[in-house]
Amino acid sequence: MGYEVQRGAIAARIRSRWYLAAVGCLLLLLVGCNLLLKPPATISVHLALGNPSNATASPLSPDNYLMVKPEYTLSYNNSKRIPNWVSWQLNESWLGTVRRSNDFRPDDQLPAEWYRVLPTDYNGSGFDRGHLAPSGDRTNTPDANSATFLMTNILPQSKANNQGPWQQLESDCRSLVRQGKELYIVAGGYGKKRVLTKGSIVVPAYTWKVIVVLDRLNAGSRAINEQTRVIAVSVPNFEGIRETDWQTYRVSVDAIEAATGYDFLTNVPVGVQAVLERRVDTQ
Repeated sequence: MGYEVQRGAIAARIRSRWYLAAVGCLLLLLVGCNLLLKPPATISVHLALGNPSNATASPLSPDNYLMVKPEYTLSYNNSKRIPNWVSWQLNESWLGTVRRSNDFRPDDQLPAEWYRVLPTDYNGSGFDRGHLAPSGDRTNTPDANSATFLMTNILPQSKANNQGPWQQLESDCRSLVRQGKELYIVAGGYGKKRVLTKGSIVVPAYTWKVIVVLDRLNAGSRAINEQTRVIAVSVPNFEGIRETDWQTYRVSVDAIEAATGYDFLTNVPVGVQAVLERRVDTQ
């Protein structure tokens, strides 16, 4: 009788082990299928040179919220209610003859529980609704141009800044593109000048831009070397600068990193990155 009990116990242990092994195999199979069926992570051409703040598309990161759009990519700050930065590619394929749509509107792709800035929140503030990715950089299709008027691409700019050196630099970037160049641009603001009463929107004290100028199209970081031209500017967001040339505000990328805490050109080899980021453009 003792022998039968012992044999039954051994059989039970064997069945238990087979059961656990079968369950394990099933779990592995399910995980594998899930990985196969799961869509690949979104890769944007507008982030070819890196994600400056390691923004993520999670509502759990409300002040560094990644939004990937066909026309540009951005990090949104829900506390400040402006973008931290907007990044975009610019070459001739983005330029055409489409007129400015001027249809400023809230961005309905923000999480539903977040406040969505209205164009009227800027009314009476004395500040322009300043584009980061400009309307003029997206004139190939009506939809592309319209996308630049989403309020997640807008921050408060002084009229002198927006209509002066900032606009001059935007125009000069498009001139480079018409010469056959391809640009990768990141722009944003830093510091705090004041807060708009409507919408509680933070007005940055400075606006900044980093522009990488490439001679080859659609090559991204592969086309960058120590001779690549990189333009970086930090423009005071104040009145009284409308007639000032944008070149006056050229700085190094290192200086903008120090002011913002962001890390630019992370997809560029470290040695090349170091050379480019300490240089101030003089062309």
